[in-house]
Amino acid sequence: MSRLRQPPLVTGISPNEGIPWTKVIIRGENLGTGPTDLIGLTICGHNCLLTAEWMSASKIVCRVGQAKNDKGDIIVTTKSGGRGTSTVSFKLLKPEKIGILDQSAVWVDEMNYYDMRTDRNKGIPPLSLRPANPLGIDIEKSKFPQKDLEMLFPGMSADFTSENFSAAWYLIENHSTTSFEQLKMAVTNLKRQANKKSEGSLAYVKGGLSTFFEAQDALSAIHQKLEADGTEKVEGSMTQKLENVLNRASNTADTLFQEVLGRKDKADSTRNALNVLQRFKFLFNLPLNIERNIQKGDYDVVINDYEKAKSLFGKTEVQVFKKYYAEVETRIETLRELLLDKLLETPSTLHDQKRYIRYLSDLHAPGDPAWQCIGAQHRWILQLMHSCKEGYIQDLKGTPGLHSPMLDLDSDTRPLVLGHLSQTASLKRGSSFQSGRDDTWRYKTPHRVAFVEKLTKLVLSQLPNFWKLWISYVNGSLFSETAEKSGQIERSKNVRQRQNDFKKMIQEVMQCLVKLIRGALLPLSIPECGVRQYGGWEVKSELSGQWLAHVIQTIRLTYESLTALEIPNDMLQTIQDLILDLRVRCVMVTLQHTAEEIKRLAEKEDWIVDNEGLTSLPCQFEQCIIHSLQSLKGVVECKPGEASVFQQPKTQEEVCQLSINIMQIFIYCLEQLSTKPDADVDTTHLSVDVSSPDLFGSIHEDFSLTSEQRLLIVLSNCCYLERHTFLNMAEHFEKHNFQGIEKITQVSMVSLKELDQRLFENYIELKADPIVGSLEPGIYAGYFDWKDCLPPTGVRNYLKEALVNIIAVHAEVFTISKELVPRVLSKVVEAVSEELSRLMQCVSSFSKNGALQARLEICALRDTVAVHLTPESKSSFKQALEALPQLSSGADKKLLEELLNKFKSSMHLQLTCFQAASSTMMKT
Repeated sequence: MSRLRQPPLVTGISPNEGIPWTKVIIRGENLGTGPTDLIGLTICGHNCLLTAEWMSASKIVCRVGQAKNDKGDIIVTTKSGGRGTSTVSFKLLKPEKIGILDQSAVWVDEMNYYDMRTDRNKGIPPLSLRPANPLGIDIEKSKFPQKDLEMLFPGMSADFTSENFSAAWYLIENHSTTSFEQLKMAVTNLKRQANKKSEGSLAYVKGGLSTFFEAQDALSAIHQKLEADGTEKVEGSMTQKLENVLNRASNTADTLFQEVLGRKDKADSTRNALNVLQRFKFLFNLPLNIERNIQKGDYDVVINDYEKAKSLFGKTEVQVFKKYYAEVETRIETLRELLLDKLLETPSTLHDQKRYIRYLSDLHAPGDPAWQCIGAQHRWILQLMHSCKEGYIQDLKGTPGLHSPMLDLDSDTRPLVLGHLSQTASLKRGSSFQSGRDDTWRYKTPHRVAFVEKLTKLVLSQLPNFWKLWISYVNGSLFSETAEKSGQIERSKNVRQRQNDFKKMIQEVMQCLVKLIRGALLPLSIPECGVRQYGGWEVKSELSGQWLAHVIQTIRLTYESLTALEIPNDMLQTIQDLILDLRVRCVMVTLQHTAEEIKRLAEKEDWIVDNEGLTSLPCQFEQCIIHSLQSLKGVVECKPGEASVFQQPKTQEEVCQLSINIMQIFIYCLEQLSTKPDADVDTTHLSVDVSSPDLFGSIHEDFSLTSEQRLLIVLSNCCYLERHTFLNMAEHFEKHNFQGIEKITQVSMVSLKELDQRLFENYIELKADPIVGSLEPGIYAGYFDWKDCLPPTGVRNYLKEALVNIIAVHAEVFTISKELVPRVLSKVVEAVSEELSRLMQCVSSFSKNGALQARLEICALRDTVAVHLTPESKSSFKQALEALPQLSSGADKKLLEELLNKFKSSMHLQLTCFQAASSTMMKT
């Protein structure tokens, strides 16, 4: 099938190298008509479709994933253009270790740079343990290969923070050309740094020693002052006296300002209440705001407000807050139910499904909404597939023979189908696909073919999103960061438990697809219990080989598209089995259809003979088989992962038998043509190639074929079939990987030779019997007697008449086929010589004149047809001459020679045909 668009072509990528997860921009031509048209994107052999963002037909943005290959092509696959090519490549770099203080465009996991040794110096910042240059001298990088260093120091590292640090490796890598004096300076620097670290804590104490002494002196002075006051005064200590004064002042103040303070407390309580209302109005207004945002569809706002309220009031003990928070929980529960209903609605886009799952995850919905969505999507796909079948069956029963509106749903694939068939139909001879009926193609598409196209298109439109949804469920990209952290452990358990469940879902979809197609195209391959569910196609006629080949191509494209999704091959094995069964069935149907066409070839026999004595029938037969085999070329060829059509011995035997049947049917057609009555032969268009100078006789408009001429034409065709056509057929069968070719050729040759022998014997009987039967009456005409006859004066008329009849046979055979002349005339001569020998042996005695007359006639006939003598005819002539008395005198021999020369001279014109045959045989 031809495609509507050109294959994708990648002409540029920016940047053209980078580490894994680098964001790249791909540019090119025919990169798809939209996001849904993009079905495959690989960089260096890694599938990057999940991160791909289609921008336009010439631009795609994605991130490079982890790939095994260091360098590779960028391959884009689209529905409209198929698998594309690339004129550029991408180089995948290995990520280098980045220091803590080095700049980086991506996030670096710092945990890899901390080791257990930092735990011994808790008081020292980690950065102090990581000097960029621990030796304090200039670093001079060496050009020593990294692989050689790894071989010299196995299991070690040049990273001075690593547990497996190797000082020798570090010095070779960074100071291979450093002088010995500089290395001494490096040792001094290391000692200085070590001393600073050991003396660091003591420096803090030495610097603050005077401050500690001053604080100690101040505390001692205060203590001595308080002790002195306590001993000198009788009333008690200073602190006790101060406490009494303060208590009396407080009581006096309370008495004076009690009323004012009461009013102040009341105002403060009112003010506090207003402040609470103002401060916590977010919680009090939250139920109403949730309702409004739900109606507007602002679910992100609702989730953010809920998270905020939950963090503030989730564990509150205040009754008012508890009451309002309970109302918020009620609204959120309603929102969970609403989002779950929207999630399980079908049909739905993958974007909406991911969005609703993320919302439910953020709202901490009970259960597993993502898995519920996967289950609903699985049931929806199965329902669509069965509904598709029911729709086409109802359309087939409702308006048979008319174009169904349902077929317009996949109008984008219809031109491809018509283009494919218009190419293959032109190769068929005698088929119903005629060029003058191209306008009615769309009305002739079988319902079952349209159903398979629609069903596969439906699966390819639904299954990729279903598979991507599962991949997102596995890698956790369906959930937000907070929800992922909280439920990561639980989801990892669910994924392990549900991998088998999802595998069963995919297998169920694949089995449903395969069984529905089998029910439509191979109804006998499904069990009786599944006929009602997957069958129901009440059609008597079987699809032709062309339509089956088109269906096979459609299913192959479906398999390739599903493989591009990286679905495991074991889940797609049922599709491979279906393709194999359809390929086998297509071969069988095509061969059966070819046999039917071969049966009708007899009606196309025009009896127009060319220079080689052949009609167009052998050529038509050969072309018919060649076209059939060419139509099976794509079916017989094995695509990646497919098995051979002829791998089963049963299939080999059936194909071999069908091929033999085709050959035998054509042989039977030849036999029927050879015995066809004159009244059934259409001779209005009969003609002969008059450009050949070797033709005998004249052709005129009312020329009609005799049964003998038909026998000769069929014999000529049989000879051509044996020498050329059947051998060519064997080569074509071998070219298309057919099995049992030797058996096909052997059985066909045997049948052809049997027919050839029967037809040849019939023709010889028709032509030789009259000539043989005229010999005896001609010999004894006029009461001729061998014992009493006159001296011979020449060859008698009976022999001349026999020669003229033989010449007539020669002319008839020569007119049809020059190659048949030796074969036919040799048999006729054998019959004539055998009869002449019998007649001579039956004569009791010869007179001298009778013996001379007999010898003259036998020698005249023998010398005339000498070109066509065989060992049998030579033996007959020898026996005839031996039955005659020997010539006694030289005068008799001389007279015999003179009479023979006279005969040859007088019939020179008539005997020219034998001379021409003689010269031709001598040349060959």
